[in-house]
Amino acid sequence: MGTSQRNIDGRNEERRGNPRFPFVANGEVSETSAGTRIKVRVTEISTYGCYLDMLNPFAVGTEIFVKIFTAADIFEASAIVVYSHPNLGVGLAFRDVSPHSLSTLQKWLAEAAGTQA
Repeated sequence: MGTSQRNIDGRNEERRGNPRFPFVANGEVSETSAGTRIKVRVTEISTYGCYLDMLNPFAVGTEIFVKIFTAADIFEASAIVVYSHPNLGVGLAFRDVSPHSLSTLQKWLAEAAGTQA
């Protein structure tokens, strides 16, 4: 969605169309087809997706449902895995975000942008 790859001097470099901010929170994902819940750690977030630390990441293209928790708020959305790093984690693109979850996401992004300044 907001990510593309380009090859520079034999290196792949990810380019994003929107800023991604450091953001640490607990989360839970479940694969849409299997329904098994896995606890994860969120480490980055943006308007269109996030990065999850997980030892056994899902394959690119896997459709999942993600919940992200802070002390005060919960975000929920369906998502798709857009890139996967073995033994490290996955990058997700959010899909079908409810208005309530969107307002939570916007709040978190505003807070994260404020800490970057």
